[in-house]
Amino acid sequence: MKTIKTCLLGAALSLLSPLASAAETGFSLETVDPEADRLALQAYYQKRFPGVPLEDYVNGIYAIDPDSRKQWDALMEFPPYEFDLEEGEVLFNTPFANGKGYADCFENGGIGIRQKYPYWNSEEGTVKTLEQEINECRVENGEQPLKWKRGDIAKISAYMASTSRGKPFEIDIPENDPRALQAYLDGKRFFYTKRGQLNLSCANCHLQGSRIYIRADLPGPTLGHPTHFPVVRSKWGDIGTLHRRYEGCYRDTRSVPIPAQDEQFRKLEYFQTYMSNGLPVNGPGARK
Repeated sequence: MKTIKTCLLGAALSLLSPLASAAETGFSLETVDPEADRLALQAYYQKRFPGVPLEDYVNGIYAIDPDSRKQWDALMEFPPYEFDLEEGEVLFNTPFANGKGYADCFENGGIGIRQKYPYWNSEEGTVKTLEQEINECRVENGEQPLKWKRGDIAKISAYMASTSRGKPFEIDIPENDPRALQAYLDGKRFFYTKRGQLNLSCANCHLQGSRIYIRADLPGPTLGHPTHFPVVRSKWGDIGTLHRRYEGCYRDTRSVPIPAQDEQFRKLEYFQTYMSNGLPVNGPGARK
């Protein structure tokens, strides 16, 4: 029965074209003005959920569903990520075998920089994420890379995110490098493109499907989606990264899997986080 319901939902949502879902927000897939996209997305949500302050979208579904918010507020009296934060701080400050540490790899010693990720690296010609650079720091200092989706890398990233809480995201798309704009556009198209056996796009669930039940779940809005990661999810039972969530969503469409930190996911993160520019960092978070 569970499979049948999922398939019926996929069939219903698949009737909505990616162009139609993009048009709902006031822009088309051919638009090449990221700032116009961001403002249009904000206007879409302000119209759909009037009275919800923009900055509250960092709380995901709890910004737009009062019943879910009450349960979440009770949960947050004792945040389930507190031990992960403590462990992340210890891991961050533990020197590598060569005597150096994470602070030597990042601007400002790695403190208060989460709001700048992901960013376009013109020298390498690619989007760089925080978790990606955590592992690069390890490798450059003779350490083994961490697994991408959970465990120590999520805890370290969570600690670093916590030092930026309240700082607004400031994702930049350098005008002097057209490859950066193309990366943003690739991420945007990925968000609106249907895929998998269920023929679903990210937008079907997290734009059109915001606060519409999928079985027992209410998908959160795409606005503010990256702001609270890493998160502890009740479903996971532990803390995980944004790309762990991406991989799970992608798998749920019954698509050929894409691994965490794949270039396509990094471009998706670039697009989604740019859409949340101006919203404050509030990671780590807790979700159902």
